[in-house]
Amino acid sequence: MVSLIIGRKGSGKTKRIVDMANISLETTDGSIVFINKNHRLMYDLKYQIRVVCMEDYEGITNSDEYIGFIYGIISSDHDIEKIFIDSILKHADFEISDLPEFLGRLSKISKIYGPDFIVSISAAKEEMTGVDFSNFDILN
Repeated sequence: MVSLIIGRKGSGKTKRIVDMANISLETTDGSIVFINKNHRLMYDLKYQIRVVCMEDYEGITNSDEYIGFIYGIISSDHDIEKIFIDSILKHADFEISDLPEFLGRLSKISKIYGPDFIVSISAAKEEMTGVDFSNFDILN
């Protein structure tokens, strides 16, 4: 399953996704991964959560490479139950126009390999043309 947290900058998405990740430790038996643009949130997340900072992986420059990176994370730990991605539009030259394909690919990965994805997006729902929201769980 892919769940989305949508809203403009400053609407509290990052705090919400961090809180969700920390709370999910109580109900999740497997691993949790939190992908963030930088190291800023490292100390806000509980130590049991694997934090991946994308600024450490400058070679990932587009959505295809990002998907490959996610496959690598999943292949390194088959017990991953949740992958949180904060502010995807700030990662790897993502554009709003990349979202329909990217989110569709995440949905396929979730169905095949099992982890749930929770993705925050700094944009209004109206801006995300081409995204079929009926395929995703909107958390706000």
